[in-house]
Amino acid sequence: MSEELKNSPIEDFDWDAFEKGETQGEKSHDEMVHTYDASLNTFKDKDVTEGTVIALNKREVVVNIGYKSDGIIPLNEFRYNPDLKVGDTVEVFIENQEDKKGQLVLSHKKARAAKSWERINEALENDEIIKGYIKCRTKGGMIVDVFGIEAFLPGSQIDVKPIRDYDVFVGKTMEFKVVKINQEFKNVVVSHKALIEAELEQQKKDIIAKLEKGQVLEGTVKNITSYGVFIDLGGVDGLIHITDLSWGRVSHPEEVVSLDQKLNVVILDFDDEKKRIALGLKQLQPHPWDALDPNLKVGDKVKGKVVVMADYGAFVEIAPGVEGLIHVSEMSWSQHLRSAQDFLKVGDEVEAVILTLDRAERKMSLGIKQLKPDPWESIEVNYPVGSKHTAKVRNFTNFGVFVELEEGVDGLIHISDLSWTKKIKHPSEFTQIGANIDVQVLEIDKENRRLSLGHKQLEENPWDVFETIFTVGSIHEGTIVEMLDKGAVVALPYGVEGFATPKHLVKQDGTQAKQDEKLDFKVIEFNKDAKRIILSHSRIFEDEAKAEAKKAKKAAKAAEEHTSSTPAIEKTTLGDIQELAALKEKLSKK
Repeated sequence: MSEELKNSPIEDFDWDAFEKGETQGEKSHDEMVHTYDASLNTFKDKDVTEGTVIALNKREVVVNIGYKSDGIIPLNEFRYNPDLKVGDTVEVFIENQEDKKGQLVLSHKKARAAKSWERINEALENDEIIKGYIKCRTKGGMIVDVFGIEAFLPGSQIDVKPIRDYDVFVGKTMEFKVVKINQEFKNVVVSHKALIEAELEQQKKDIIAKLEKGQVLEGTVKNITSYGVFIDLGGVDGLIHITDLSWGRVSHPEEVVSLDQKLNVVILDFDDEKKRIALGLKQLQPHPWDALDPNLKVGDKVKGKVVVMADYGAFVEIAPGVEGLIHVSEMSWSQHLRSAQDFLKVGDEVEAVILTLDRAERKMSLGIKQLKPDPWESIEVNYPVGSKHTAKVRNFTNFGVFVELEEGVDGLIHISDLSWTKKIKHPSEFTQIGANIDVQVLEIDKENRRLSLGHKQLEENPWDVFETIFTVGSIHEGTIVEMLDKGAVVALPYGVEGFATPKHLVKQDGTQAKQDEKLDFKVIEFNKDAKRIILSHSRIFEDEAKAEAKKAKKAAKAAEEHTSSTPAIEKTTLGDIQELAALKEKLSKK
């Protein structure tokens, strides 16, 4: 273009309008606005349309939708798409064509939500891979933003491997497949694991086809549970049960293996479809019983550690994988039924004697009481008849008290040998379990490992003295301490008790004696061997009455005899006179 043409004036330029500040020429302002508006796309509020990203920074995205102004959208609405760049086409929702600042207000999130259910359903029907943004953790999994909808990602669907730390996934954008939609409750479930499984399925088929029992493979520890360890064999999982980890006792698999550890395992078994594969680790090591000292025999002493406790005994590991059982009966010479926990606990280091040894069955029984001498071997020496000792009360029966003089030496105190004077109905009235009691050995039963003991024998028999005090016919003051159907128990002096039947409890006024009443009683029977004293209150006044009656009768009889003897003498005298007179007369006649 020539310089002349450039500088040539515009022939129809309105210089007057220019001087007045009106630059639009002949066209009116309204006409120009109308012409400008006609050149723009036509929109309505709440419409969804497409726009082009023309700029973006760390916080905002500028989108051009062909309107007179551009819209600004927060970048976090695109967090599901970290690859967003200038020139990308995005869906936007027109919230307001012009706010107070004259700004076009757009929302990408609402645009996605407007079509979300339609797109979610299409993704499920077409088995489509979609992108989502993991917003946060929730119970059992994660919350994922998919098309503006909050979908649930179960923890088991994140990866084929168990997830140890869910928090590392928060804020990540990942690919998912829609696996379930609940139209009624608007719930969506997505899975990332489904994408991986499809890739691994073919690998699994190839591995499983080559599996054989006894085959040794290298695997990686994938998961550890209380009952075993899951091993990844390269796309297919197998389980080492806790009992197949080691020949020794294992409390928890974590004692033997750790996560992500690589190790060799042997295939023990699998089902027909090869979905469950049983693996072994200990089988790659020789059995410890095969390495046990061949010179070990019954009677030898061994040392070990208690690994398992049961009521019936304790399992002691004398070498890794070699255990022996100490039965509770082999823990003490005592005959009491006790639990093994009374003697040992897990972790105890013990010395024991081998009682039985079966290498073929890989079984061994041990004993610890054999380390101490049997106290019954020298029972007559340590506890001769008549010797006195202090024992501990272990148990009660209706007929006596079982006591222990030392571990393994038991004895019985019969209820009749507890006290000379007290009438004991049950041993619990006299002593208590756990208490100490002095005893004297009365009899030894070595065969049955029992001692007959006495407690009262430690004192003199007071009945020898009572025999001289409570003689039959003697009268003593007593108190009725117990009323029974057959009579009453009466407390007498010196701590002895007597018994009176109901007929011997009748008082002089005819009433019956009552409990706690203090009266005089007459001894009507004394039996030292049976330790029995029979009393009577009634006999006291009955015997007095009888004595008075007898005395009165005797006096009456004596008086009667005196009265009748006087006339007899007179009669005899007259007879004699007459007889003498007759004799005199006869002699005279002669």
